[in-house]
Amino acid sequence: MAKILVTGGCGYIGSHTIVDLLANGFDVISIDNHARSSNYAIAAIEKITGTRIKNYEVDLKNFDDTLAVFQENPDIAGIIHFAAYKAVGESVEEPLFYYENNVTTLIYVLQELQKLKCQNFIFSSSCTVYGEADKLPISENSPIKPAESPYGNTKQIGEEILKDSCQINLDLKTIALRYFNPIGAHNSSHIGELPQGVPQNLVPYITQTAVGLREQLSVFGNDYDTKDGTCIRDYIHVTDVAKAHVCALNRLFKNQQSHNFEVFNIGTGKGSSVLEVIQSFERVSDQKLNYKIVDRRQGDVISAFADTTKANTILGWKSKYSLDNAILDAWNWEQKIRNK
Repeated sequence: MAKILVTGGCGYIGSHTIVDLLANGFDVISIDNHARSSNYAIAAIEKITGTRIKNYEVDLKNFDDTLAVFQENPDIAGIIHFAAYKAVGESVEEPLFYYENNVTTLIYVLQELQKLKCQNFIFSSSCTVYGEADKLPISENSPIKPAESPYGNTKQIGEEILKDSCQINLDLKTIALRYFNPIGAHNSSHIGELPQGVPQNLVPYITQTAVGLREQLSVFGNDYDTKDGTCIRDYIHVTDVAKAHVCALNRLFKNQQSHNFEVFNIGTGKGSSVLEVIQSFERVSDQKLNYKIVDRRQGDVISAFADTTKANTILGWKSKYSLDNAILDAWNWEQKIRNK
């Protein structure tokens, strides 16, 4: 079994990816200091898979502690790097905090990776690198626009660091997965999205409103040039996102890359508006949601959804679950954690 290090393994996408890695026969270790995650995840992963993994409660900004993990595990065969802060608004308010965490930690991990025999690396990137695209759907060849936030810029910088590193180190094999909008939860309801404080994303705000934790959902603008006037995004089930990492790992292990730095869009290829997401929730939950239309929010991209042709044909990955599937799993998860 190849040993895979997952940084940010107790986070939302990280924990779901670990479940899929274990199901596919990988040996997994995690690094997560719980700065933005809960320590429940390791026990929850064990409930789902029957396997308890080791998590190093290490801050990756601490070089010595990071080095110690690699020294203890010289047989690491691949790394999936999720560890990063991701709140757009917070990044605008505290840019240095975001650059220090998201960029420094990537550099430290890559420095240790390049000492290993196997240098396989998957980077958790984002569709934010595209900004407001000139053309839809968005392909991997779409231009990279100036970042709308320090968070988005850290993803652009991360990809540039990887690209530059791959040019001088041909042993380093990397894939950057540009996620669109992950939503949902594991169908067991043992793991799901658990934001700290007020949710920054639409779906957890919907479920928290429905469960009574939030008074009302604000829909920012209904006068955009879209089918119903609200913003459009490509919402993809987190379980589908997790599976993309296994496909990417297999591509690296089989030496199938056309270049040692590759990027793939991870989305459904279908755009859904804010109102369509609300309607999906009302459909699967059989209840009305308390929401209101308010003024537009500065900086919101109008429409973004993926061209997934490259991931479908080259990576051998395709999304499986519908919007309703994802919303129902998110709702079941929300009810479970609030009833504990």
